[in-house]
Amino acid sequence: MNFDLKEFISSAMILFAIIDVIGNIPLIVLLREKYKVIESEKASFVSLVIMIVFLFVGEVLLNLLGVDINSFAVAGSIIILFLAAEMILGVKLYKDSNPKTASIVPIAFPLIAGPGTLTTLISIKSEYNDVNIILAIILNMILVYIVLKSSEKIQKILGSQGINILRKVFGIILLAIGIKLFTTNIKLIFA
Repeated sequence: MNFDLKEFISSAMILFAIIDVIGNIPLIVLLREKYKVIESEKASFVSLVIMIVFLFVGEVLLNLLGVDINSFAVAGSIIILFLAAEMILGVKLYKDSNPKTASIVPIAFPLIAGPGTLTTLISIKSEYNDVNIILAIILNMILVYIVLKSSEKIQKILGSQGINILRKVFGIILLAIGIKLFTTNIKLIFA
């Protein structure tokens, strides 16, 4: 077991920023109003399973497609840069169709374990040990569960301005992470 506190904290922060559960509170509250019930346990567990499975199977799938991990990390870093731009600028680059249920779609996928999160998992896998990433996923799913359970209370406490500020701060952190992933992996591709 290669636990490294720095890798764990970095992985957890990256995933927290990309999942952006705090920034998605307004959407979660809207879905709760529309569907009346969001099964927090189910959404968190399904997201956890999707992420852990993709952490291990994602690379195998890439190998079958003939894509190396560094190229995927560069592609992932570009997606991260776009997500950061969405968070910082308040624009929506990705539009979703109307969901039929709220717990699995759109909360578990694509809100929590969506394309950005899955790409990020493969990207950080090239830099961090699997144990640290799995622990970071588990920590984030606990946080997601807590936020889903108490989304209405959190919204009342933070208010729309507080949520906007958090979204911008995590957007800047995500932008820096995307740039780091891009520069690190692009060097490895051309080395």
